[in-house]
Amino acid sequence: MKINVNVMWDFRELMACNGRAARIWSSVVIYSNLELVMLLEWWSGTECTLFSDEATVKTFGKEHVIIILNHNFEIDFLCGWTMTERFGVLGSSKVLAKRELLYVPLIGWTWYFLEIVFCKRKWEEDRDTVIEGLKRLSDYPEYMWFLLYCEGTRFTETKHRISMEVAESKGLPKLKYHLLPRTKGFTTAVQCLRGTVSAVYDVTLNFRGNKNPSLLGILYGKKYEADMCVRRFPLEDIPQDEKEAANWLHKLYQEKDALQEMYNQEGIFPGKQFKPPRRPWTLLNFLFWATVLLSPLFTFGFGVFASGSPLLILAFLGLVGAASFGVRRLIGVTEIEKGSSYGNQEFKKKE
Repeated sequence: MKINVNVMWDFRELMACNGRAARIWSSVVIYSNLELVMLLEWWSGTECTLFSDEATVKTFGKEHVIIILNHNFEIDFLCGWTMTERFGVLGSSKVLAKRELLYVPLIGWTWYFLEIVFCKRKWEEDRDTVIEGLKRLSDYPEYMWFLLYCEGTRFTETKHRISMEVAESKGLPKLKYHLLPRTKGFTTAVQCLRGTVSAVYDVTLNFRGNKNPSLLGILYGKKYEADMCVRRFPLEDIPQDEKEAANWLHKLYQEKDALQEMYNQEGIFPGKQFKPPRRPWTLLNFLFWATVLLSPLFTFGFGVFASGSPLLILAFLGLVGAASFGVRRLIGVTEIEKGSSYGNQEFKKKE
């Protein structure tokens, strides 16, 4: 199914002009994200533990920030959403995302109206789009968390091997647990949002027991234990010069690699442990929509089959099939083995 992006753009502009409609639509979008967070928090019971310091934790949800998260796991985005929800900034969380996600049921369609910045991962084509999207966020009225996956794609052994070949050719230290970070998105975000964001949060995620969780596992109710090491860097500590800022990012990833090595050896990140309590809103949101939507749906389905009309029954089954396909498509884009080939060759190209 293809989406007419121009039509979506016109619709988003129309929504922006109508404050009440925009607020209503934003609420619908946030509720859909809450459904996925509910699956992690309440259905699977996955635990999320932060490793940081008290001063950093006290700033959560109280300032504009750029977040850098490693991209090694299928549900890393969902762990991030959980933290934003617990600190009350899920609705104002943004991300620099690949454009392919725009066509994914639920996530892509709703992200578009949340002012998510989409890119094709080709800087020559993305430059103007990314800068325009970042400028729209420069005067965002609520505290905003802007997420960057600086590696550009999920970690696989093939992508890692190619990435380290590039690191060697550029004289950069090799990384064991990460791909070489792409610097353009980071340096551009820092330049465009300087004066808006207060800090950069570096987040390094891992799972206890050397587990590799999946969204399908969450749907099956599997429980995981996520550990997230969070470090805060004031934005004024990041160089304004683009080349120096890029070097700062490479050094950061060397530190992230050391943190992952420590975790693999000791099973723990440095810092004090914090377990932000899960809030009831995700569960209440699910129960509300289940009551409002599922009860009439079951009643309608029963009526369709009771009618004995082959046409109505086929139409209803087609609707159910389309919904199932949409859910499977959503799961598919999170699966690492079905991920894009981006990074298998692109690392060999000049940034």
